[in-house]
Amino acid sequence: MAALQDPTTGRGRTFEISLHEANLAMADYNVALAWANGTADQRWGVNRFAPNFPLGIYRCKSGWIGVTVVTPVQWRTFCNLLDVADLAGNTEYAVNRSRLANADILDTRLKPQFLQRTAEEWFALALEHRLPFVVVPTMAELLSNAEHRRRGSFVPVRHGARSYEVPRSPLRLTVTPPKAGGAVPALGEAAPHWTDAPRRELASAKPIPGRLPLEGIRIVDLSMGWAGPHATRHFADLGCDVIKVEACQYPDWWRGVDNRPIVIEQMLYEKSSYFNVLNRNKRGITLDLTTADGVNLVKELVRGADAVIENYSNGVLPKLGLDYASLRKINPEIVMVSMPAFAADGEWSECRAYGSTLEQASGLPTQSGHPDGPPAMNHIAYGDPIGGLNAAAALLVAIFHKRHTGQGQHIDISQVECMLPMVAPWLIEQSANGTVAPRRGGRHPSSVPHGCFPCRGDDAWILIAVEDDSQWQALCDAIGRDDLKGNAALAHVAGRRLQEDDIERAIAAWSANLSADDAMKTLQQAGVAAGVARRPLDLLDDPHLRQRNFWQWIERPFVGSHPQPSPAYREKGLPLLARHPAPTLGEYNIRVLREILGLSQAEIDKLSTAGIIGTKAVPPNLRKARAAVG
Repeated sequence: MAALQDPTTGRGRTFEISLHEANLAMADYNVALAWANGTADQRWGVNRFAPNFPLGIYRCKSGWIGVTVVTPVQWRTFCNLLDVADLAGNTEYAVNRSRLANADILDTRLKPQFLQRTAEEWFALALEHRLPFVVVPTMAELLSNAEHRRRGSFVPVRHGARSYEVPRSPLRLTVTPPKAGGAVPALGEAAPHWTDAPRRELASAKPIPGRLPLEGIRIVDLSMGWAGPHATRHFADLGCDVIKVEACQYPDWWRGVDNRPIVIEQMLYEKSSYFNVLNRNKRGITLDLTTADGVNLVKELVRGADAVIENYSNGVLPKLGLDYASLRKINPEIVMVSMPAFAADGEWSECRAYGSTLEQASGLPTQSGHPDGPPAMNHIAYGDPIGGLNAAAALLVAIFHKRHTGQGQHIDISQVECMLPMVAPWLIEQSANGTVAPRRGGRHPSSVPHGCFPCRGDDAWILIAVEDDSQWQALCDAIGRDDLKGNAALAHVAGRRLQEDDIERAIAAWSANLSADDAMKTLQQAGVAAGVARRPLDLLDDPHLRQRNFWQWIERPFVGSHPQPSPAYREKGLPLLARHPAPTLGEYNIRVLREILGLSQAEIDKLSTAGIIGTKAVPPNLRKARAAVG
């Protein structure tokens, strides 16, 4: 899609996309954090993720509630709400990592408290106290949810004589919306014919060797954290001029939320490994948006931009005069992407949320985990990278439309809706059959055996997926079990399902004597799907990724040489480059204000003196003093 934007493309371009590397987008954060710490993070157990606690799912009087507590204020509010205020006063639990280290002890106090109310009641209280709680729905509850019904999040699809509901595309472009619902074509049936909308012809130019597809496009990036910066990183990698706007008073929270004096004085916020991974190839400036001058300068940037992306809390940008209606008056062709966790026009709009909250709200945890265990989360913050990828896709479509028609638009990416396609198999099953099959843990509905098996070493595992009967025969040969191969009862999936426990014990007895890499090589050479379950830090030494030059090492002030993952797409076999590191706070102030907005040095000096721009974070006490004066 990016290549279609390039007027110098000529007759076409060819890209290669690695599914393996595409999935690594889910692990950017973990790899960066592990590299910075220099140690492989341990696995903390079901519904536990470093560094935060509580972050998980709790049983209620009825239903399940998803919880994420990050900041000190949230921890105190959480304890008061659950009537365990003494825990908030215990200094041993003041820091999130300390709470995680004492999670078993704390859960003995927390679990009984959640049983006092229903999940819906806890959610209502959380909305009132701005805590990141959300109901974790079953598929039946998800389909009947009033808010999703209001939004039209599910649409009917006809499949032969049957009809069932599926998640609607979450890419809610206002001018060029995706089609909703429809029918699955029967075998041999002609596909529908679509006609192109009228569009203006773009002047073509001769191909330019080495030109990136999105060169010449500019994006004003008002997003912070993971999801928005993940979206704009793709645009920056593809050649877009992404101008990231922060404030010295309120830097991107992924630089860190630690406001202790030593952090500010030593500029430790410049060492955030995950911020540096998400913001490479971008230019960064600082503007205090609580001032009229700061807001006006953003508007001037928008005047010459193609797009704006933001993930501010609901209501913030309208108050600043930076909402879509206001920016459209400045630049009628502007494309704007808003990324609320939940739809900005609904009753959940004020729900405090993180990427973990979005996974919880999607219902995905109710379909993972062991049959006798609680709903199980898969990721520390699934919703963030998933939301970012969806936003990038939607923005590419909107910019393509804008360049051919001159028509901008607003895109409302409700990030929880981006998670709904991940539960599509179970949601369709629920809609079609009125129920879903029990959870299987690591097992699979059609691949038998399927799961992770222990290998020699510390926490070493291999995942094996036997996809058909011929792979079963190959597996038996590889692990030296002629008795299993010759057992006619195991020749087909149905028979293997009945003896899955015995089969898994046989595989584990074989794999436990081998390293995970040796086990993988043996099975792959035999034609069996198998892969090492690598820890994040181990990915830096993965031989396949190293041979592909997937990790790029670049220099940055405060950090030195550090690893950057390549995009999953390549042209002519070569990865797109991490051309320059993530910007330090306000690094590009002078260049952007002078070169793009045409400000004089005197005007820039005046902004600096007034604290509207700067290159260092402002301590919290000075932020409050400035706000009081303002």
